[in-house]
Amino acid sequence: MTEASTAGQPADIRLRGLTKRFGDVVAVDGVDLDIAPGEFFTLLGPSGSGKTTTLRMIAGFEPPDQGTVELAGHDVSALPPYDRPVNTVFQDYALFPHMTVQQNVEYGLMVKKVAKDERRQRAEQALQMVRLTGYGGRKPAQLSGGQRQRVALARAIVNRPRVLLLDEPLGALDLKLRQEMQIELKQIQQEVGITFVYVTHDQEEALTMSDRLAVFNEGRIEQIGPPAEVYEHPQTEFIAAFVGVSNVIERDGSRYTVRPEKIRLLDDGAQPTAGGHVEDGLVRDVQYAGPFTRYHVTLERGGELQVLAQNLEGGSAQVLEAKGRRVRLTWHTEQQSEIEEAKEGTE
Repeated sequence: MTEASTAGQPADIRLRGLTKRFGDVVAVDGVDLDIAPGEFFTLLGPSGSGKTTTLRMIAGFEPPDQGTVELAGHDVSALPPYDRPVNTVFQDYALFPHMTVQQNVEYGLMVKKVAKDERRQRAEQALQMVRLTGYGGRKPAQLSGGQRQRVALARAIVNRPRVLLLDEPLGALDLKLRQEMQIELKQIQQEVGITFVYVTHDQEEALTMSDRLAVFNEGRIEQIGPPAEVYEHPQTEFIAAFVGVSNVIERDGSRYTVRPEKIRLLDDGAQPTAGGHVEDGLVRDVQYAGPFTRYHVTLERGGELQVLAQNLEGGSAQVLEAKGRRVRLTWHTEQQSEIEEAKEGTE
């Protein structure tokens, strides 16, 4: 589960037995993780799950109580943040308001005593990478939230770190701008080729941007894999519920999940596909949401399923008429995933 995806190269980040306690609370509980060079890797989980504390231990802001942090094959567990080949981008941008954009981006290079001409050239290149050419003379207060986030990113990239750590960097932006920046960040990461480690509690963000992701719960990693694998084949009930919406079904001693969009409501007289699973039920409620409708169906054999159906034809009045009707549901058995029993304390 910890293996990095690039064969023949040491992992850019290698965590072994990483543990952090705050009093009686175990914030991170024996985490093992490998992140390959050039990956866009996301640490996903709810508040208090251990993802941000793990990031802070990679950065050097928190010392581990047990375990090791290796960067590019070197144990850096005891090194301070400034001696590690990483930079961190925070949600609040942390820009100097009295400095221009150019001066903000150059600041880290100035501290390292890089020559003035080289500082200017590297800062201009970094601003070009984040689509802010020509903005160097402005002050942060003259920029939009998305532009300030790009400046923070340029300031981190200009130092040419081996790894860039991003701690909920889009959390302060509105929904539309956040979605635009997700695309921008992924494109920038592919262009610069730096390993990105991204912390978020937003499932859609993680699924959209990541090469791979690790799902945290109560200080531990419950599953690691590409977004499609984690979404389509959740290994635990917690992941099924947290990463998107999923139905948990118990039949004949088995416990499995199936995603709402994988289930079809059969039209009157329609036959299910060969080998498909079929359930009869009653539509308890209907929620019209524009491009799709969510149906809540109480099953004759016990349990309730959510079904998502695209509104390809008809309008809200037509779909809402389905409430109270008896229906047949079907899905392909390969679209369901067996899961482990829910752990104590998880929902």
